[in-house]
Amino acid sequence: MARQFLGDVRMSRGQRILRGVVLAIGALAFLFPFYYMVIGSLQAKPDATVAGAFPNVSNLTGQNYVQINDRINLFQGLLNSGIFTAGVLIGTLVFGMLAGYALAQLQWRGRGVTFALALLVQVVPFQLLIIPLYVLIARDYGLADNYLGMILPFFINSTAVIIFRQYFLQLPRELFEAARIDGASELALLWRIAIPLVRPAIITVVLLTFIGPWNEFLWPFLVTKESALQPLAVSLANYISNVAASASNPFGATLAGAVVLAAPVVVLFIVFQRYFVSTNIGSGVKG
Repeated sequence: MARQFLGDVRMSRGQRILRGVVLAIGALAFLFPFYYMVIGSLQAKPDATVAGAFPNVSNLTGQNYVQINDRINLFQGLLNSGIFTAGVLIGTLVFGMLAGYALAQLQWRGRGVTFALALLVQVVPFQLLIIPLYVLIARDYGLADNYLGMILPFFINSTAVIIFRQYFLQLPRELFEAARIDGASELALLWRIAIPLVRPAIITVVLLTFIGPWNEFLWPFLVTKESALQPLAVSLANYISNVAASASNPFGATLAGAVVLAAPVVVLFIVFQRYFVSTNIGSGVKG
């Protein structure tokens, strides 16, 4: 029995080692494009081959970033992207939590139809709505060349509503019933009970929502033609398509623009990835 137990332990160790090796290989394969993008953006002379992933130290420089900053204001582009993305995130979180809570915990006529409509919106591509949205925002509301005009179409996210609804449905109803008996309002229930128990949902919605507006360039490009208001994705798209070819190193300039755009997303994911764990939301009920 002891030998069999030791054999099982050794086998489990071997399985753990094999799993670690496979995961390490997968991680390297996933991270290599990001590494190659950073290295390529630092090369003075372009090398698009695989050998370019291990360049000579003397060939590394930050000149590609300097050339981009000379043509477009990177700080202003980052600021515009931050304003655009922050506005979308605020609207997504506020309305997503309110609507998700109402669909999950409140009883009202038309709740099922409203949830069905939220699901239906998921199958409608945003590209089909661009023309009517542009007419509505730019002509009817007069919000062209305005931050609000860029933010409004993304202010309510049906995906966030569905995510919050599913999380709120898992919360024990005993918590809400006890609080209602004590005289708590629905907003108090949402703020003091529901939101603290669905932090993984909040982090998930933030990360999923952040990627969309941060990388969005088509809608902001339509709404505003002023370079001082354009997010970084629009400025880089214009730079890569019109100016990068005239740079001393078009390959490095293009990769430098990609690094600047991708860096905030990567940093945000690294900071919040440890929060992607499910919480024991039922622990708030005694017994």
